[in-house]
Amino acid sequence: MAEKIIGRNAEQLILKRLLASNSAELLAVYGRRRIGKTYLLENFFSEHMVFYCSGENAKGNTQTQLANFADRIKIWFPEQKAIQVPKTWQEAFVVLRECLNTLSTKKKMVLFFDEIPWLETHKSGFLSAFGYFWNMYLSKNKQFLVVVCGSSVSWMIKKIVYNKGGLHNRITQKMRLLPFSLKETKDFLIFNRINLPDYQILQLYMVTGGVPAYLKHLRRGYSLNQQIEELCFSPNAFLKGEFTNLFSSLFDNYQKYLQVIFALSKKDKGLTRKELLDLSDVHTGGGLTTLLEDLTECGFIEQLIPYSNKKKDTLYRLIDEFCLFYLNFMQGVRTPGHWSEISRASKYLSWQGYAFENICIRHIDLIKKALGISGIGTFNGSWFKAGNASTDGSQIDLLISRGDLAVNVIEVKFSNEEYVINKRYAKSLENKIASLRAEISPRMTVFLNFVTTFGVKENQYKEMLVDADFRMEILFQ
Repeated sequence: MAEKIIGRNAEQLILKRLLASNSAELLAVYGRRRIGKTYLLENFFSEHMVFYCSGENAKGNTQTQLANFADRIKIWFPEQKAIQVPKTWQEAFVVLRECLNTLSTKKKMVLFFDEIPWLETHKSGFLSAFGYFWNMYLSKNKQFLVVVCGSSVSWMIKKIVYNKGGLHNRITQKMRLLPFSLKETKDFLIFNRINLPDYQILQLYMVTGGVPAYLKHLRRGYSLNQQIEELCFSPNAFLKGEFTNLFSSLFDNYQKYLQVIFALSKKDKGLTRKELLDLSDVHTGGGLTTLLEDLTECGFIEQLIPYSNKKKDTLYRLIDEFCLFYLNFMQGVRTPGHWSEISRASKYLSWQGYAFENICIRHIDLIKKALGISGIGTFNGSWFKAGNASTDGSQIDLLISRGDLAVNVIEVKFSNEEYVINKRYAKSLENKIASLRAEISPRMTVFLNFVTTFGVKENQYKEMLVDADFRMEILFQ
């Protein structure tokens, strides 16, 4: 019986549609490791699966992969006792075709090829043989739903989604699996009987980023601090070697991707393309473009397009929670019990504000919903005005420009109590809004909104400046 699937509602709707399709379907699923790709697909398709195989690992040679493939055929088709290990992938797919021809069912039949990048070993011919198998056999039968899956995102995009050979334009559906949202994270914890208030789930999210495999290692009955200590800093901490393993599993030449990550980690508000080139060893041209596209596709970074819409001013910002936490607090730490010191340090308390801002960027659609503008065309970005000899510069990290001639300026504040707007901050907000109004069309209305953990405290400055404020609960919808 299939295990319960937590969340993934949008993905499940896609999978349901593919099962109900009257055509053969070829689905490509990709996303970082430990994100739950295999779990989702195995459990959702459990009653329709007729064949499932997986690449062994990146070091497996062609002979090993073919032997494993033959073994899987014997498991799924036990009546085929005389099957020998094929010498080539062409032979392997002929054997599989003959086995599939023995099946008799009216429902959709799912074939699942997991970690497909590992099956395509050097000069193995797997991908061309698979393309021929799909084009000449599988695509002819409307009962087949073929799923190819992989954690090497750059490989999946280049070799599968944008394949220039036999699979060119053959993918009928692609699916990028990202970490859990805050709501999915909360649902996962509740399902596993780990009861934490929203404020602590938010702090836990700043460490794990909603990656299911990380959350799976949390312990019932542990406090928030105990959970983080056990997960990140204890002698056998699950996440100790995860950072390098994560990137090496996702990307070829992963060191180049790390150069970009390290550069972005040095500036909270993000870097322009030019600044990235100056701070990293990555050369200009297509190389950096590919790195940025891959990192964006995986959800590690986010592009914040400036309100001026000048491409050269686009900011690339590191928003992956685990990467940020690792680089700020885990890297180089060797002593157990370290977290109790970190959690009280001013650096961590300050960093939480930045991490919360990133979480709001990830959940921007929920902020739009709270504002009642989900059905309005919008542009999310940043705004910056350089200072000069007579005036100070001004910057807005997150704003929503709307198709109904309005702009929402979003101020994000993380606090363990109601946030207080004091006289000095109120003056800063007034100047910021005035600078923005001077730059945009006079027909545009500007609204100032706050997203905080426990709300904005009522006082004269809030009454004067804030059009609407929202608590963290809106991010858990």
